[in-house]
Amino acid sequence: MEELRKLLELQINEELQQIVISNQRNKGGVKKIHIRPILLQNQVWYQFASYTEKQVFHENLVKKDAIAKILSLMEEYKQLQMEAESVSATVLVSKKGTVTIKQKQKKQATQNTSSLSHNRKKQYVIEPGEKAPFLVDLGVITAGGEIVRPKYDKFKQINRFLEFVRDVEDALPKNREAVIIDFGCGKSYLTFAMYYYLHEKKGYDIRMIGLDLKEDVIAHCNKLRDSYGYEKLDFLVGDIADYKDVQAVDMVVTLHACDTATDYALYKAVKWGAGIILSVPCCQHEMNKQMKAGKQKHALTGLFSYGLIQERSAALFTDAMRAEILKEQGYQVQLLEFIDMEHTPKNILIRAVKGKPKIAVGEGKRASYGEAMEYLGVDPLLARLFKEDNIE
Repeated sequence: MEELRKLLELQINEELQQIVISNQRNKGGVKKIHIRPILLQNQVWYQFASYTEKQVFHENLVKKDAIAKILSLMEEYKQLQMEAESVSATVLVSKKGTVTIKQKQKKQATQNTSSLSHNRKKQYVIEPGEKAPFLVDLGVITAGGEIVRPKYDKFKQINRFLEFVRDVEDALPKNREAVIIDFGCGKSYLTFAMYYYLHEKKGYDIRMIGLDLKEDVIAHCNKLRDSYGYEKLDFLVGDIADYKDVQAVDMVVTLHACDTATDYALYKAVKWGAGIILSVPCCQHEMNKQMKAGKQKHALTGLFSYGLIQERSAALFTDAMRAEILKEQGYQVQLLEFIDMEHTPKNILIRAVKGKPKIAVGEGKRASYGEAMEYLGVDPLLARLFKEDNIE
């Protein structure tokens, strides 16, 4: 393994893109391991993502420990694939422990490659070292501004979400107070992040409301709000479907609202005339149940005999139809990857910005998604809400 050790010593650095270890000698347990560099506490670490049949486990190691672990793993696996900035390498280990390494030099980039630290900081909306008080109280960073190791993924998620907000913030009104509602805010990592970014950093005049069903969580969020002096941020106990305390809203956010709670949130957003909608749906069960109950015969019936395939397909169809319905209501809609699939399969974000004429669907005309509904034998809630409201 000495030749492999030399390769790892040379290539495990900031320019490493990824390492994939696969092809177990003894089946079962961890199927493959992905390794990539990450920045924690202003230091480069190497994150090991170990995939079993149903789960993924993460571990962050410094270079010395990462090399030792890789060498140990290669006693249990037959193949390692490495991609770095300047080289690609395949490592094969035989039954007798013979190591074969094939390397291929890559063409150098036409421009200089910046360090991992520079690239990472450049991408962050809230940068490492920035002393955002809510991130300290929520356990994401230390009082000194350093990222807490187990919360690094949460830190990335917050910044990823703020990138989506930054891309559409120009759609917020400039000459008056903007009203923003976050349905199902939970511990409010992202609610605080939005307020901090839009009001504290960018100076937008906003009134923000976080809504959740858990009284103890809401009480805690209000306590934090008071300690920061965020005067235009309120947390209330309430249900998405029944909330009626405002007449108009400029931006609606709903993250991981379960099943049809997302539909009620999207419906209310449209009715309020919200210029921006950001939604990460979760647990899309309704359409799957309808597909089972209807037993509709079509070209995909055989494929849907596998429950897992039907369930996942139904979730994707649900969000695609939601996007089409929002388009009919005058929104420009994108379906975007929220965070890496390795962290959660619930990673589709629906981003809608109002700006197109509403599509009239008169008598005798069919909605753009109508044929798909008939084909699958489904009638999603969001479509029913608009139909019952005589908005077609």
